[in-house]
Amino acid sequence: MYKTPLAEILRPKNLNDYIGQNHLMNKGGSFRIMLDKGNIHSMILWGPPGVGKTTLALIIAQSISRNYYILSAVNSGVKDVREVIDKASKEETQPILFIDEIHRFSKSQQDSLLAAVEKGIVILIGATTENPSFEVISPLLSRCQVYILKPLDKDDLLLIASKAIEELNL
Repeated sequence: MYKTPLAEILRPKNLNDYIGQNHLMNKGGSFRIMLDKGNIHSMILWGPPGVGKTTLALIIAQSISRNYYILSAVNSGVKDVREVIDKASKEETQPILFIDEIHRFSKSQQDSLLAAVEKGIVILIGATTENPSFEVISPLLSRCQVYILKPLDKDDLLLIASKAIEELNL
C-alpha cells in the first residue's frame, strides 16, 4: 500500500510557511524582493539534501501563477527536455522548468536547455547538491543566478517539528 511521505504531507504551500534560508527569505532578502516584484529569473539552487530546494521552486512557480514543468535529471533525457521546451514555447507566459539534480545531466543534456533559457522560452530553476561551478556547463551557468541554500539550524528543525505535531494532531 502506497503511503505519502511525511515530507510531502508537510511541504509548505507558500513563502510564509517556508522555514529556513532566512538570508534569502527575510524582508530585504533577494527571494522576497524577487517574488514581491514578480521578476523571476533563471537560477540554480545549491545546497545539501533536505533544505527545501524543490519546495522553493514549487512555491516560486505557484506564487507568480505560472505553469511549471518538473524533470528529474536522474530519469530524464534530452527527449524529455525537448518535449517540455516544445510545450513551453506554445504558452502565452513563460513557464518554469524545474530540474532536480541538474548536476546529473550530461553536457549534451544541459546544452539542450541553453537555447530555451537564452530565448526566454522557460525560466530554469535547477536544484543541485553539487557545486554548480564544476557540474553545470559554463554557458548555462552564466545565464543563471546561483543561490546557496544553507543547512537548517536547530531552531528551524524545532519549528518544523512543532508544525508537524500541530498539523498531524499528535
